[in-house]
Amino acid sequence: MSAKGICCGGISQAKDVTPEVQQIVDSVKSEIEEKAEKTFDVFVVKVYKSQVVAGTNHYFKIHVGGNDYLHAKVFEQLPCHGGKKMLSGIQSNKSEDEELIYF
Repeated sequence: MSAKGICCGGISQAKDVTPEVQQIVDSVKSEIEEKAEKTFDVFVVKVYKSQVVAGTNHYFKIHVGGNDYLHAKVFEQLPCHGGKKMLSGIQSNKSEDEELIYF
């Protein structure tokens, strides 16, 4: 286990959201809306986790209005490979209380 509490390949504990974390999600918002087949006026990350692989998988719980949430997974390449962020998948129809887990 690393000093940050993450095993290589393991998913982290929930972390506090920072402006940089929100910016990652905002950068793939149009892709998320396309996959969800709807647009979101509200789009706020409430919780996130990460997984160190050959880059980083980021898992986000996103409030999209009312009682609606979705989970999104974004892969971020290592900086030496360009650091590009790519949407890997979403899970719709989530609740505020539903745990953010690997998918």
